[in-house]
Amino acid sequence: MSEAFRYLPHYTVTDYRTWQGDWELWQGIPVAMTPSPFGIHQRVGKNLVFEIELQIRAQDDCTAVVLYEVDWLIAEDTVVRPDVLVICGEPPRGHVEHPPTLVAEILSPSTATRDRDAKRWLYEENGVSIYLLIDPDAQTLEIFRRTSNEAWHHESIQTTVDLAVCENCSLQLQRSALFR
Repeated sequence: MSEAFRYLPHYTVTDYRTWQGDWELWQGIPVAMTPSPFGIHQRVGKNLVFEIELQIRAQDDCTAVVLYEVDWLIAEDTVVRPDVLVICGEPPRGHVEHPPTLVAEILSPSTATRDRDAKRWLYEENGVSIYLLIDPDAQTLEIFRRTSNEAWHHESIQTTVDLAVCENCSLQLQRSALFR
């Protein structure tokens, strides 16, 4: 690796909080977010939040909370803003500071590589149990989830998938419901 990397700036959450515009921070490196997503992306995100919220409300003992486009402060030098996430317990007063149980990214041509590679690795390394990748154009739903040995297992969902998200909460997602 080049000696030049020693001289690259390394930013923190403190720096991040002063920036204008939409950014993420990956291990001290600022990553510009793309302009707001198009209608199909927004519709799929809304459908996912709606489906999850309905199921959470139908379960009396469920402690899950679904959030849309909120910052997750992973470390002092890493902040991401997933499209959708689910946490267990009370909603945070500020940003999410603990690993969500579920993170969903809705792919767009400008973010697909980041979401499939860099963010998948970041989420796996930082304790996310379930990672959903949703492609509105191809109308596909992929899931990476932890198995009993803590490794991530990949599945392509054709119809329905059952997900245990919190101690007393489970979800059943129908692929077709996301693309209505």
